[in-house]
Amino acid sequence: MNPLHGYLLLAALLFSIGLAGAVTRRNAILVLVGIELMLNAANLNFIAFWRYGPSPEALSGIMFVIFSIGVAAAEAAVGLALIIAIYRHYRTVNVDQVNSMKG
Repeated sequence: MNPLHGYLLLAALLFSIGLAGAVTRRNAILVLVGIELMLNAANLNFIAFWRYGPSPEALSGIMFVIFSIGVAAAEAAVGLALIIAIYRHYRTVNVDQVNSMKG
């Protein structure tokens, strides 16, 4: 078995757990955690394909991962700010109870 297969299976497992968490949860913070798991699975794929690719000395996979981590940090900051604003207005973080976008 190629070592790449192990990394791809782990990334698929992480992605599926994150997707299930993002789709089935009602708490907005747990939805963000699921999205972060999916981003980490994508980062694992970037690193695995970079390491076992034709030219691992090019460092292209690491650059994708660093950019992705930056995007994930910005997504988490904006997402938490939105959750705080929603909580202040509706007094809940349950995404099912937030049914209106007007203030």
